[in-house]
Amino acid sequence: MRLLERDSNGEFSLTKDLVNNLPAYAILSHTWGDDNQEVTFQDLTERSGKSKAGYQKIRFCGEQAARDGLRYFWVDTCCINKSDAAELQKSINSMFRWYNNAVKCYVYLSDISIPDDKVKSQSEIDFESAFRTAKWFTRGWTLQELLAPSSVEFFSANYKRLGDKFSLEHLIHERTGIPVEALHGYDPTTYSVDERVSWVAKRETKHEEDMAYSLLGIFGIFLPLIYGEGKEHAFRRLHEEVERASKGHNFEDFSVAFSLSGVSETEHFVARETELIEMHKTLSGNSNRRIAILHGLGGIGKTQLSVAYAKRYRDSYSAIFWFNIRDEDSLKQSFVKAAKRILREHPSVSRLSGINMKENLDEAIDAVKEWLSLPKNTRWLAIYDNYDNPKLPDKTDPTVLDIQQFLPESYQGSIIITTRSSQVTIGHQIQIRKLENEKDSLKILLNTSRREGLINDPDAIKVAKKLDGLPLALATAGAYLKQVAMSFSAYLRLYEASWLKLQESSPRLPSYDRTLYSTWQLSFDHVNQQNRLSAKLLRLWAYFDNQDLWFELLQHGDFEDPEWIRELAKDELSFHGTVRVLSDYGLVEVDRSPQERIESQGYTIHGCVHSWSVHVLNQVWDYDLARVAVKFVGSHAPEEQAVQSWLTQRRLLPHAARCSYILSNGLVTVDGVAWACHNLGDLYTSQGKLAEAGQMYQRALQGYEKALGMEHTSTLNTVNNLGLLYTEQGKLAEAGQLYQRALQGKEKALGMEHTSTL
Repeated sequence: MRLLERDSNGEFSLTKDLVNNLPAYAILSHTWGDDNQEVTFQDLTERSGKSKAGYQKIRFCGEQAARDGLRYFWVDTCCINKSDAAELQKSINSMFRWYNNAVKCYVYLSDISIPDDKVKSQSEIDFESAFRTAKWFTRGWTLQELLAPSSVEFFSANYKRLGDKFSLEHLIHERTGIPVEALHGYDPTTYSVDERVSWVAKRETKHEEDMAYSLLGIFGIFLPLIYGEGKEHAFRRLHEEVERASKGHNFEDFSVAFSLSGVSETEHFVARETELIEMHKTLSGNSNRRIAILHGLGGIGKTQLSVAYAKRYRDSYSAIFWFNIRDEDSLKQSFVKAAKRILREHPSVSRLSGINMKENLDEAIDAVKEWLSLPKNTRWLAIYDNYDNPKLPDKTDPTVLDIQQFLPESYQGSIIITTRSSQVTIGHQIQIRKLENEKDSLKILLNTSRREGLINDPDAIKVAKKLDGLPLALATAGAYLKQVAMSFSAYLRLYEASWLKLQESSPRLPSYDRTLYSTWQLSFDHVNQQNRLSAKLLRLWAYFDNQDLWFELLQHGDFEDPEWIRELAKDELSFHGTVRVLSDYGLVEVDRSPQERIESQGYTIHGCVHSWSVHVLNQVWDYDLARVAVKFVGSHAPEEQAVQSWLTQRRLLPHAARCSYILSNGLVTVDGVAWACHNLGDLYTSQGKLAEAGQMYQRALQGYEKALGMEHTSTLNTVNNLGLLYTEQGKLAEAGQLYQRALQGKEKALGMEHTSTL
C-alpha cells in the first residue's frame, strides 16, 4: 500500500510500497470526474498533474489530514498503479481493509456547495435536499467506503464539514436503506447475503463487473478480477465464493436435507425482523458453541420465530434438527427422528446403523450427540422447542428436564432454545414481546381470516387493539372468523361477553400446540408448584385492571381479608418476590409506561392473559376477592390535599374503572363498601369524570342509607358531595335539593354552629 506524505511546505509525495507497520493515515472517498482531469500515479511520479481539476481534492485531503494531526493520507486515483494489472487486482481485493484501517475517512461531495450568506434554516433545508441527491450515493464503490471506516466525515465542494455518518445517520439510512446499526459498526454476520446485495442494487459503476467486485470487502471474500466476463457471471462467482466461505470445507460431509416435518408452522409469518437479526448475530460464527434463548409469554410466537429463522437461514447450516423438549418422551422421540435422518443421508455412520431405534432410545440420543460432536461437524443448528419445565435450583418437580444432558458434548454448533422461563440463562437471552405495530396484528387477522381490506376497517382495528399484539390470540380470532359469517364488531362483543365459550368453540390452530384458553394453564401449574402465593396473586389480579399493579396499592389488608393477601404485601421483598415467579414464566412484565409516579413501579399482565385469569382462573366468581379489590382501590384514593395527589389519582383510574364494572354488574354488593364508593366518587370528580363520579356517589348513598340510615353524617357527606357534583354539571335544582337535605341533616346531627354544618 502506497501512501501520500505531506511535508512541512504543504507539498506531498508518494511513499514506497508499504507492507508492515503502516503509519496512521486518512483516506479519501469521492466520485470520479472526467478521467483526464483525475491525478494519476504516473502524474505524481512525473511530478505533474497540479493543473488538473482532481488535484484540489488531493490537496484538500492532505490539508484536512494535517488539521487532524495525520501526516499520511491515501487517494485511490493516484496511489494505485492501474497500468499494473497485478497491483490493480491486489488493491481492489484489499480496498475494504484499507478503508477499515484508516483513522479518518473524508467524503468529498463535489455536487454539494452551501453558500455562506444563506440564512441557517434555509441552508439546512437546501443541504438535506442536496445531500439526499448527492452523486456519491449512486456509485457502487462508495458503499464499502461508507461502511468500512469507523470515522466517516462529509465535506462539501467548498470544503465545509457537513457532519459525520453518526450525526447524519437518519439521512443516510433514508437515502440508502442501510440499517443505522450497520453505520455504527458493520458486522457482516448480522445481515443476510440478499440484504447486503440490495444495498448496491440502485448504484452504478463504470465497468459492469465492478458491481460485483465492489462487494468483495462487504462479504469478506477475495476473487480474481476478470473484466469482460459481464455483470451476471461476476455475481455468480461472487455468490459461489460467499457460499463456499460461509459453509466451510467440510459442509457437504455432514449435510442433512432440510426438513421441518412434524413441526407446527404458520403459513404467513409476520414481523419480528429485529428479533431475527439479533438471532442471526448471536448464532453467526464458525467456532465455539452459540446459543440463543427465546423466552416470553406462551402464545407470543417463539416457536414460529424459530421456524422463520430456520427457513431464512437454512443454507447457512449443514443440518437443522428440531427437538421437542416439552417432556422427556417427546424429546427422545425427536432424537430418534434426527438419528433416522442422519442415517438416511450418511449410512456409513456405524454408531447409528447398529441401534434398534424402538428399544434403545438412550443409545440413539448418545449417537446423535456424538455425531454432532465430531471435530469438523460445526455448522449444524439444533432447535430445542418448548423448554417450559427447566431444571432450576429451587424446583423440586420430578418431571423437570435438564437440557444440559441432551446437548452435544463438544462446544460447537448453533442452538436455539424456546422457553417461557426467563431463568434459562445458558446462552444469549432474547425476550419475545408482543407485536407493537398495529399493522402487523392486522396482517395476522387478514392472513388467518382470509378477509381483505382490514387495514382500514375500524372494527378490525378495534379487535387488533383488544388482542394487543399477541399472535396466538390474533390467529385464533382470524381462524374463527374464517369459518363463521360474523362481523369483527360482533366478534368483539362476544369476546367481552362470553370469552371462555368463544375460545372453546374456536378452531384449533395447526401452527400452535395449545389453544388460547389452555396455553397458560401449563405456566400457571408450574407457578403454583413453585409459589402458591404467586398463583393466588394471579387469581386476584382478575379483579383489578391488567395494567400497573403496584406494591402500595395492595397494602390495605386487614383481619377481614384472606391472610395470604396480608402476607403478600407485608413488605416490598415479599411482594416483588411473589411477582418475580410470575415474571419468570412471562406472565407479568414490569410496567414501562412513561407516566410520572410517586410510589413504586408497578407490573402489567397482557390483556389476553387478564381475560384468561377472569374467565378460567375465576370461572367461579369470587365475591370476596372482588370486595378486596374495591376496598383496596377505594382506600388508596388520595385526599385532595395529599402531596402530588393527581399522580396517584391518574394511576388509579384504570383500577377504578374495573371496580365500577364490578359494582355496576352486581359482582359485589355495596354493603360494607359504601365508603369505598364514596372515595371513588371523589377520585372521579378530581379527574373531571363527572358522570362516573355521579354513579359512584349514588351507590355510596344507597349503601349508607341502608347500613347507617338517612341522617347519618357519612350519608350526609355523600349527599353534600353529590350536590357539589350536580352544581358542577349545571343541575342546579337537583343540587339545591341535596344541599337542603345535607344542611337539615347536619343541623340535626351536629348542631347549627358546627363547622361541617356551616
